[in-house]
Amino acid sequence: MTNSHEIDYKIFGNDIQMLEVELDQQETVIAEAGAMVYMEEGIEFEAKMGDGSNPSQGFFGKLVSAGSRLITGESLFMTHFTHRGYGKSRVAFSAPYPGTILPIDLRQMRNSSLITQKDAFLAAALGTKLSIHFNQRLGSGFFGGEGFILQRMQGDGMAFIHAGGTVVEKQLNNQTLRVDTGCVVAFEEGIDFSVQRAGGLKSMIFGGEGIFLATLRGTGRVWLQSMPVKKLIEALMPHGENTKKEGGMFSSFLE
Repeated sequence: MTNSHEIDYKIFGNDIQMLEVELDQQETVIAEAGAMVYMEEGIEFEAKMGDGSNPSQGFFGKLVSAGSRLITGESLFMTHFTHRGYGKSRVAFSAPYPGTILPIDLRQMRNSSLITQKDAFLAAALGTKLSIHFNQRLGSGFFGGEGFILQRMQGDGMAFIHAGGTVVEKQLNNQTLRVDTGCVVAFEEGIDFSVQRAGGLKSMIFGGEGIFLATLRGTGRVWLQSMPVKKLIEALMPHGENTKKEGGMFSSFLE
């Protein structure tokens, strides 16, 4: 894995944020396809298979890397934005839905690595490696609906992830935290992630908190989001739960 490029950045906005990355000559930032908002003069972009962490990698290696992204539901290709001009130039990216953009310095993470939900990645300095992280506890995938297939980011530079709604960072010190399965954005290595049944049968059926909860146990940092994209979609659906909240008892007459 090559050393990551040094990049400067700014994050604009509150609820719907935008990331602007400043590149020196020949510096490159990689991003999800379709995330770019604007780019200034001198910046060129190219779609490449894989994450670009190993430019000398052969075709087969790139195919394996790209295939792992396909398993997580992402594009086979990553877009590389490189400043080919003079001085400094900027390129900006937006998140796919309202929420918060988190800057992550991978050098400050345990083992220079961070484990995230499969759709959390937005952009990163060239040299950042993206790979699949399979949760060894199969129940996380079969019952929790979240977390069986996660994504690992490794490197020594800046990476940017996106979360829905407000983000809270928790520091666990040999502690246990139980969370709605969709609200886990990222956690450091050393944190054990599993999905467990939420209480007794009565609580599971009538509690409204879901049948299963994610359990995070160990020592390290954890990032949580208040509005996962699944909850946002459900809230905005024509016949979602919020439609009856808005209309009260009269909502049934409007359907």
